[in-house]
Amino acid sequence: MTTSPGGAAAPGSALNQPHRVAVIGAGTVGLATAWFLQERGISVVVHEREGVAAGASWGNAGWLTPGICTPLPEPAVLRYGLRAVFSPSSPVYVPPSVRSDFLRFVVGFTRHSTMGAWRRAMGALVPLNRLALDSFDLLEAGGVAARTKPAESFVAAYRTEKDRETLLAEIRHIHAAGQEIDFEALTGDEARALEPVLSDEVGAAIRLRGQRYLAPGDFAQALADAVVARGGKLDVGPEVTDIVDRDRLITVCTTSGEDDYDAVVLATGAWLSRLARPLGMRRVVQAGRGYSFSVPAEQLPKGPVYLPVARVACTPLGSRLRVAGMMEFRHPEAPLDPRRIRAIVEAARPFLRGVDLDDRADEWVGSRPCTADGLPLIGATASPRVFVAGGHGMWGITLGPVTGRLLAEQIATGVVPKELLPFRPMR
Repeated sequence: MTTSPGGAAAPGSALNQPHRVAVIGAGTVGLATAWFLQERGISVVVHEREGVAAGASWGNAGWLTPGICTPLPEPAVLRYGLRAVFSPSSPVYVPPSVRSDFLRFVVGFTRHSTMGAWRRAMGALVPLNRLALDSFDLLEAGGVAARTKPAESFVAAYRTEKDRETLLAEIRHIHAAGQEIDFEALTGDEARALEPVLSDEVGAAIRLRGQRYLAPGDFAQALADAVVARGGKLDVGPEVTDIVDRDRLITVCTTSGEDDYDAVVLATGAWLSRLARPLGMRRVVQAGRGYSFSVPAEQLPKGPVYLPVARVACTPLGSRLRVAGMMEFRHPEAPLDPRRIRAIVEAARPFLRGVDLDDRADEWVGSRPCTADGLPLIGATASPRVFVAGGHGMWGITLGPVTGRLLAEQIATGVVPKELLPFRPMR
């Protein structure tokens, strides 16, 4: 058997290409995987409990920023301090819990929040990041009726030059890992001239170039429409309760019945562990919940605005400004906590002008699937016919299409693309 340069034979690579594949989950990652499987002539059925983009895909900031797509565990988390992360108003909130899987996640996350671990994880992400925007272009060229928008400006704003040094240092580390990112340092006045939405509190900034953004809910729906238009089936409503490996076929059991497939892809986001654990995947996938809302602005920015100290992301979508933030490590089914919305508002208020943060609409909470080492889980489980695609943390939109593209290649050919080797679910 031959493999591509740098690739590896996947478990089950002796199998013929599957003809019919089930994808569980209709978020960006699952739908992109379904679309790229269709590109290889494979029939797909997408099973979804709630609806397209019902998880973390709908209300996120919509940033396509491979330039700053970095591992979530980082030394700054440790410097931030345990006392801070246990505060309900903190942008990174860890509610006390005695659940064993949650404690495993926290211990693992802390262990990986070192510079050495960050460098290793960053090195693994660089090859994915390089292919990220090109994968969106493939979708657009293939007829997906959603467009990414070049960020005419993408500004990270700070009170002081000292505050800005954290991101400048991270950019230096990103460069050292082999990833290019074009940027320039700005004064507060230069930043305001570029984006009048910034207040006089901003004394320093960084402008990133070469990034993009989109309306994530609209993009996911366009991707779902494209999958259906090409003959795929979208089965919304019945919940998948079990995956059974019957040697030559995989049975997907739902609340409305059973169906057999040649292979299955689990792309259920923060709920990934429930179906993947019985198939040998021991990695904990923890919900890192993000919040967002939209507000009117006297003048929308030309592109995304990032407030790194407050960990708040602002994106012009339609006629309003989407404001997003928070990393709340909590059960994905927990209700929206109004305190988190208030915390985002108060953190963002000093840095913005001409924005009515009290005229909020579309208040939302969604669960990002996070792993302790900050790397996604992409590839085969203990069953060579069941694959997982998830655990991208904050980068599910940015890395969703490239994940689907490379995983579809693995499923169709039986060869693990070299870019996916660090992300094996059974690592």
